[in-house]
Amino acid sequence: MGDNDLGDFLRARRAGLTPDEIGLPVEFGAGRRVTGLRRGEVAQLAGVSTEYYTRLEQGRARQPSEQVLHALCDALRFDDVERRHLFALAGTAAGRKDPAEHSARLRPALRQLLEAMELAPAFVSDRNLTVVGGNALWALLFPDVAELPRRERSMARWTLLDPRARLVWCDWERVARDYVHGLRLAAAAQPRNQRIANLIGELMMRSPEFPAWWSEHRVRERSTGLKRLRHPVVGDLELQYEIFTPVADPGHTLVTYCAPPGSPSQERLRLLASWGSEPAATARDTAAEA
Repeated sequence: MGDNDLGDFLRARRAGLTPDEIGLPVEFGAGRRVTGLRRGEVAQLAGVSTEYYTRLEQGRARQPSEQVLHALCDALRFDDVERRHLFALAGTAAGRKDPAEHSARLRPALRQLLEAMELAPAFVSDRNLTVVGGNALWALLFPDVAELPRRERSMARWTLLDPRARLVWCDWERVARDYVHGLRLAAAAQPRNQRIANLIGELMMRSPEFPAWWSEHRVRERSTGLKRLRHPVVGDLELQYEIFTPVADPGHTLVTYCAPPGSPSQERLRLLASWGSEPAATARDTAAEA
């Protein structure tokens, strides 16, 4: 996290809006020399002084009240994810102790659930965004991730740093940007998590695209969607993903992929599972649990 993430986030979101989008009178747009909204326009919409809003953006006002934060969210047309992110950046969770950085291994029941999903690749990640376990089909679908050492086994890290990920994800840039947006949310929610801070630092240094995308201050939380992949053995796959948080394991996130019944993608998953049942695949299967 930077020294003025709150101000940078407000500035980035202000630049992404126009007077017309938020219903300001036409004269507000006349003779404009800036893209997006002016500071004074945001201040007027939020019911605060321009001087105070300027201090917020410049990092000279560090602890805005909840009332001001709500007003800024309304003024900038934030969705629920952006609203939570702004409150996290403002330190509303500062009084709460961050969860332990090292999450426990998978409970046996959760491991059994993963393995029971024979035609649904699935994995579990912890608060550090590290994959702590995946089923056999997931290891076959993402062998390059499954074979990584535990501390490096991150879908975000692999997507942004491994050149092979660009061949796997048919929409690599969209997927990579989604991981950047999710990483921003995780960093704001866990400001003292050194593992996440280290991951951000590594991506800053090693990923050509990451610094520019990170500076956009975009946040998005996806819990479902479509992923298009290209597997070297079975070919192209279109898989619907769903993301869950187990009630008994709030520090873990379960991600599952599935294909519609009878679809070409389901048949290709079935073929991949059959291919993976051969003895040569045993090492890959066990790697996902190491």
